[in-house]
Amino acid sequence: MRHTLICFLGFVLLAIDGFGQNSPDCRSAIPVCADEPLTWVADGSGAIDDFDPDVIRQTGCLEKGSVGSANIENNTSWFVFRAGTDGQIGFDIEALPVNPGGTITAEWDFALYGPDVDCASISNGSAQPIRCNYEVNDTRYTGVGVNPENGQEGAPFVKGSQNTYDEWVDVQAGELYYLLINNYNTNFDGDAESYVLTFTGSSVDADQNNALDCTLRDEFLGLDIIACSGDPDIVLSALNSPAGPDIANVRWSVDIDLDGTPDTELLSGPSAFFLTVTSPNTGRYYVEIETTAGGTITDDILIIFYGVPGPVRVDTLSDLSDSNDVEIVVLGGGSYEYSVNGSSFQDSPIFRDLPPGENSLVVNDKNGCGTTEPIPFLVIGYPKFFTPNGDGINDTWNVQGLQALADPVVFVFDRYGKLLKQLDETSPGWDGTFNGRQLPASDYWFRLEYGRVEGSEVTENVLRSHFSLKR
Repeated sequence: MRHTLICFLGFVLLAIDGFGQNSPDCRSAIPVCADEPLTWVADGSGAIDDFDPDVIRQTGCLEKGSVGSANIENNTSWFVFRAGTDGQIGFDIEALPVNPGGTITAEWDFALYGPDVDCASISNGSAQPIRCNYEVNDTRYTGVGVNPENGQEGAPFVKGSQNTYDEWVDVQAGELYYLLINNYNTNFDGDAESYVLTFTGSSVDADQNNALDCTLRDEFLGLDIIACSGDPDIVLSALNSPAGPDIANVRWSVDIDLDGTPDTELLSGPSAFFLTVTSPNTGRYYVEIETTAGGTITDDILIIFYGVPGPVRVDTLSDLSDSNDVEIVVLGGGSYEYSVNGSSFQDSPIFRDLPPGENSLVVNDKNGCGTTEPIPFLVIGYPKFFTPNGDGINDTWNVQGLQALADPVVFVFDRYGKLLKQLDETSPGWDGTFNGRQLPASDYWFRLEYGRVEGSEVTENVLRSHFSLKR
């Protein structure tokens, strides 16, 4: 459990009198609430790190806005907030000059995601903004609700409208939202820019201290992170704590075994403000901050790295019975969905009534960490009938998928038990004849003897069933 052991006043003073530490990464978005205006500094040039570039350039107001050549991620900040009450929420983003009394050079824009989405869905484009404004601003304000500078009411996004405000958001208590703030089309030299973020709306007017859940702000390292192997580094910041810069010492550690106890100290010192977590170092990361006032603040965050789905096993559930059912087993942790023979992806790993013979499987990691190449697998089964009439369709009968068995042999009998044909994995199948003579339409029986490899052992198996010859 995350907890804070000193008073909350330090953060409020930091928000009013100083600058908050910026986070350019959705995964380490800074938890905020509505109790005071927040002043922030953002720097860095755009590299589309937070989005799949092939998706973000195709759809939505993030793609272009009104300026097609502008950069998507420039002087970027990410925040996360949770609604504390039901009602209406908005916000104002006010551009500030780089130096007091100087010229405003930033033009801030935003995208708001929610409710209850995650950074992976935002990145891959499956979650689209519910409010988004990348239009050219003619005031120093942009946001959701009403522009305090000129009284402009928020309106639905229309590309090229130069409407700097979007409509209010109706929220319910407990809903989680992510907010991207971006300097869209000015100052591409990477210089830092500052702004004030102020939450507004009927919820804030009614109860400023509870309109957004301020307990979320105690989790200053951000919400737990699911990442992919090979993702960019994740930077955790102690400066986002309620202590702000009033830090005497910082100690970072990690619980690699995820048993609830930190087992490795990583970094410590009076200036150890940041910890960089690289792929694929899964663990729960802890920080302990000693403040100049003599207090202690702690927080922790779980970071899990997933890769492309690992080794895949296909288990047969109904061994040559009336239906051919399989279960897909993916070794290793992850959240997966499955497609067989080009079907739509499904969450269940069980597929029923598959055709006998070779099938094709694709496994997709739902965290966006990769999709397997098509994996061929065999389903052992047999046709319930065949029609040896020379038309090239169902002219022979055989047990399909014998290649997956050890030393398979198939014996075909008539109803009186007379052996008519013996088949193995190399046989083309039975054509419905015996000693060159066509046999009549009827039911015929077969016995399959085979071995199944289970671990380091081969078990002997026998299956008996029947099928029909139709003419």
